[in-house]
Amino acid sequence: MNALDLLYITGGAIASPWLLRKQRAGWRERFGNIEALPTKRLPRLMIHTVSVGEVNAIRHLLPLLVAPANGGAVDVVVTVGTDTGFARAKELFSKTATVLRYPIDLSSSVKRFLDAVQPDAVALVELEVWPNFIKECTRRRIPVAVINGRLSERSFKGYRKLKSVLAATFGRLAEVAAQDADYAARFIAMGVARERVLVTGTMKWDAAAVPASPDSPIAGADELAKGLGINRARPLIVAGSTGPGEEELLHRACPAGTQLLCAPRKPERFDEAAAALPSCTRRSATKEATTTPPTGRDRFLLDTIGELRLAYSLADIIVIGRSFIDLFGSDPLEPAALGKPLLIGPRYGDFQNVVETLKSAGAIRVVQPEQLHQTLESLLANASERAELSKNARTAVLANKGASAKHAEMLFSLVRKP
Repeated sequence: MNALDLLYITGGAIASPWLLRKQRAGWRERFGNIEALPTKRLPRLMIHTVSVGEVNAIRHLLPLLVAPANGGAVDVVVTVGTDTGFARAKELFSKTATVLRYPIDLSSSVKRFLDAVQPDAVALVELEVWPNFIKECTRRRIPVAVINGRLSERSFKGYRKLKSVLAATFGRLAEVAAQDADYAARFIAMGVARERVLVTGTMKWDAAAVPASPDSPIAGADELAKGLGINRARPLIVAGSTGPGEEELLHRACPAGTQLLCAPRKPERFDEAAAALPSCTRRSATKEATTTPPTGRDRFLLDTIGELRLAYSLADIIVIGRSFIDLFGSDPLEPAALGKPLLIGPRYGDFQNVVETLKSAGAIRVVQPEQLHQTLESLLANASERAELSKNARTAVLANKGASAKHAEMLFSLVRKP
């Protein structure tokens, strides 16, 4: 046990009421109690993702790493922090990789985990620089890299206050593949050697699935529309990953005669969101129902998991949530890949690079809360303007693909270093 362990234990005890409410599964595995993996036949690369977003970001990277045609395959272990991310990783990668829960950063848990997994190299998706884990990897001469590196201005301010404590951890990183030059500069400022940092772009562009054409049907979308009772002859606005207060804002801003579907980011907010959407039809109430859904309604709540892309594909306009309040935005890439007109609020700091790239391409509009009603009304009345936004969104996504191949090349080199 070290000083950091004591700090973790003290903090955990103070936060235990909140942690117990989270009801996370797999605590035995989180403490590093896992069965030893089979003897390695190939170099073993561990890729750590936090949650669903990071899991989705490596969808195009994994095939490049496990395919012998790409310079010789590696044995991939994907670790995940959250339960939803773990379920998504199992769904995507169970046939090509080993999926495990990431250990909490107690030195004993980390040691047990590394004894069982024995990776030859570790890649951390976006950030996730836990001090005990990286220190133990360094002691075992396991190189650790950050891929799809992202250090937002907000996170950087917090990390910089602790630089005297964290500089050694950042300094142990073997490489950082940053999404853009601003993120790269922040990693360097935190202590990563300049020569170990490169800019590769973001793999999220690769993970955004672009249909063959803007009119290509998305499997399951029709069933979702029928299940909710959405009238396909009337305009539909879809607001994805909404946060507190945004459902009420959207309800007020939605032009008369227009349908609105909201999909809250967090399941614990489903009831709160339903209360903000008067007489809304909830997907959870209709998904398993054998009766015909109510007709004539114009407010819908997507309170299920895994159907947001289907909802996006039905939309005439998409509003990106968590961007009108201080939650720093949500990812606009999936609806952009579908070729939809996109609106986002002014607070998108967590997706600064992606939003700025889409803005430069004329593929997204940034809207103040008080302008939302007027902007929606104007766009719905202007089909050519919507078509232009849609075309620009697809073009921007296609033009920015390719980062996964750059990351694969870097990781092949890392895992084979003596």
